[in-house]
Amino acid sequence: MTDSPHATTIWPPDVLTLAIDVGGSGLKASVLDVNGQMIAERVRIETPYPCPPTLLVKKLTELKDQLPPASRASVGFPGLVRSGRVLNIPSLSRLEYGGPRDEAMATAWQNYDLASALADEFDIPVKVANDADVQGCAVVEGTGFEFVMTLGTGCGTAVFHEGRLLPHMELSHAPTGFDGDFDDYVGNAARKEIGKKQWRKRVVNAMQIFDEFLFYDKIYVGGGNAKHLSTVDLGPKAKIVANTAGILGGIRIWELER
Repeated sequence: MTDSPHATTIWPPDVLTLAIDVGGSGLKASVLDVNGQMIAERVRIETPYPCPPTLLVKKLTELKDQLPPASRASVGFPGLVRSGRVLNIPSLSRLEYGGPRDEAMATAWQNYDLASALADEFDIPVKVANDADVQGCAVVEGTGFEFVMTLGTGCGTAVFHEGRLLPHMELSHAPTGFDGDFDDYVGNAARKEIGKKQWRKRVVNAMQIFDEFLFYDKIYVGGGNAKHLSTVDLGPKAKIVANTAGILGGIRIWELER
């Protein structure tokens, strides 16, 4: 969880939050009231490719301009972010959706200060966090060790202990022992290649592997591809969560700093 140099921790009781969810296939945003309720319909545009940092900032500004004014912004980002800077972003380091990594694009994103760039454009304080972290903020119960796995272009992860968001780790880049890392194993490209039936088996297997080294008390499965698991028995510790959590977590990501 990171915030821009312009951030403040003193907010009016009726503060409004611009909540943005950056995905490999779509950019979504809405404005939330203090209870996490949307006060405007969610807006969405396709994620452009290639998508260098300046283009993403431009597109997110266009989304913001379609919505009511807000006092602060939360951005869920599909990569590793620390202190507002992007350290790793697999999905946007490509020239086309699902394509191979492009070194020039990866270099353009490396160490980019996204939080400050958006704060300057939006003229409000901005927090940027990994998208799984933000989604988790909306769904965790705050008891025990809770794990969030988001299934979209790749596989996002977040970990919470007693309601506290732990520092983000790219657990999806750990080897599965079967077929590359978790991003490769249960990502969208794999789902399309092997079909939903085999992909579902992989997801269940991935959950078991994560449990073997995390020993989580509860796992929340979200992201755009979680809808393909509605008929699958994921076990007693699992819960499928709505994809809207990627936006609704935008409120709690601010509250956790307190």
